[in-house]
Amino acid sequence: MKSFEWTVVDTDIGPLLLAATDEGLVSVVFHADPAVRDGALARLAGRLAAEPVEDATGLLAEPIRQLEAYFAGGLREFDLPLDWSLSGGFNRQVLRELARSVPYGAVVGYGDLASRVGEPGAAQAVGAAMGSNPLPVVVPCHRVVETGGGLGGFGGGLETKRRLLALEGVLPEPLF
Repeated sequence: MKSFEWTVVDTDIGPLLLAATDEGLVSVVFHADPAVRDGALARLAGRLAAEPVEDATGLLAEPIRQLEAYFAGGLREFDLPLDWSLSGGFNRQVLRELARSVPYGAVVGYGDLASRVGEPGAAQAVGAAMGSNPLPVVVPCHRVVETGGGLGGFGGGLETKRRLLALEGVLPEPLF
């Protein structure tokens, strides 16, 4: 049977579950306490038709290194092989455009991102694509905001989105 590797890493925004296949990083899950971790691993096993194996061969060494550098303020662009098998169609197109064209320290509106992929007026669909992002932080859905300046939604919670944007210098650091 096929397998995928996983581990949980502690970060400034809480524990992240990372999972990788031979193709690359396939999933990042926020707030990976044991209950969230176990549920995410069960869902991944079903979607990937693969058995979860705790970081056996080191597939996650480079993603861990780059995430640590990102949270330490020393990495502005991830350079990792990504396994896009958990995303398809419009969602994949939007997520790839986001990863390609919205750099560290910048934000983009949902409607603007829709226009960039040739679908002006599809801002809500872009929001759905952000909500389905299997690779948050690495594919920076936290950089997508409302056109009027609001934060919009975020699968990791708005406080997590604020912290990521503050790390990148977009928002001020919280006072406490």
